[in-house]
Amino acid sequence: MSLGAMRTTIRLDSDVLAAAERLRRERGIGEAVNELVRAGIHHRPTVSPHAFRQRTRALGARVDLPRNSEVLDLLDEPYPGQP
Repeated sequence: MSLGAMRTTIRLDSDVLAAAERLRRERGIGEAVNELVRAGIHHRPTVSPHAFRQRTRALGARVDLPRNSEVLDLLDEPYPGQP
């Protein structure tokens, strides 16, 4: 399916340029660009089994933290044991 012709100028890193040039010689420029774009669109990075996991703990917050007015009121109070 072709929607029409498009002409543009892009800057490629040397490794990408070498890969595109190789494909261009084998298949032609249009097919090379289509193949590279499709590969990028369909690429799904794998998730490491050691991916970052946020660990949380109950801190005993005395306020509803998303309500910043309660947090600001608490900050205005003296710290326990302080004058």
